[in-house]
Amino acid sequence: MTRPVLSMALAGGFCRRLHPTALLRLLWAPVLGLVVFLASWQAVSQQVVTSLGSFPGPLQVVEQAGNLVAEHQAQRERERAFLARQEERIAARLAEEPDWQPERRAYTGTPTFVDQILTSLKTVLAGFVLASLVAIPLGIVMGLSRIVHDAINPVVQIFRPVSPLAWLPLVTLVVASVYDSEDPMFARSFVVSMITVTLCCLWPTLLNTAVGVTTVSADLNNVSRVLRLGWFTHVRRIVLPSAIPMMFAGLRVSLGIAWMVLIAAEMLAQNPGLGKFVWDEFQNGSSESLSRIMTAVLVIGLIGFILDRVMLLLQRRVDWQKTGV
Repeated sequence: MTRPVLSMALAGGFCRRLHPTALLRLLWAPVLGLVVFLASWQAVSQQVVTSLGSFPGPLQVVEQAGNLVAEHQAQRERERAFLARQEERIAARLAEEPDWQPERRAYTGTPTFVDQILTSLKTVLAGFVLASLVAIPLGIVMGLSRIVHDAINPVVQIFRPVSPLAWLPLVTLVVASVYDSEDPMFARSFVVSMITVTLCCLWPTLLNTAVGVTTVSADLNNVSRVLRLGWFTHVRRIVLPSAIPMMFAGLRVSLGIAWMVLIAAEMLAQNPGLGKFVWDEFQNGSSESLSRIMTAVLVIGLIGFILDRVMLLLQRRVDWQKTGV
């Protein structure tokens, strides 16, 4: 079975129904590839010596991952202890002064690696959703109207190759001047990172949606004319079901770009996510920095893979053609 078929089987949950021998035939090549990669990584890492020591191998990364999890658990324990002490003090004072209005303070400890993962996920999903809300309707209009397509396409082609590093200074300045509040709903670094992600990841969805709309069967369009469907009904009943494969192909590419852009944006905007974690460890320069950065690199790759698989599963749930690998 080819690799695309394997991906479809894993994504669709078909492996549960496979015979153990067939399952072994499916998995032996990926497992062998991982083993060879880990062995090569371990061998090469010992030959690479930097100013911070030898490049970390798989064992050092696994050890550091355990340390990061332990740090997270210790931080959560300190948070629980802080909140418990606060409640005890409040209860004691209320016993003495029943009319006193307590003010509870949030725990302000340093974000842990797990906290930074969650921050990055929130930021990338916010930027991706915002980009999708703009790109999908605009792509549908572009696909249905040649005039709109010809008017918008040059702008898209100009801005599509622009790097996030070029957008970031502009976004930072605009957000600083527009998003000025004494009590903002979101941190400015979060808004900067989210908008940068949006600007960089909306183009694949926009273009793929437009292409998907233009490939709607002529027979289906003729049926729509015969039934005299309204514009919105035509889009909902005819256009969207036919354009879903191309649309989701664009969404998957956009999500991958969003995740890559986010790391660079967080480094410069200092949004407390994985990008900031990598930058802080690089600046720290301790003996453990290399292994902690490598742990973050693997986590970033793993999360990117999971996000792509989630999009594939979602596509297979809504796409009547069941395409996508």
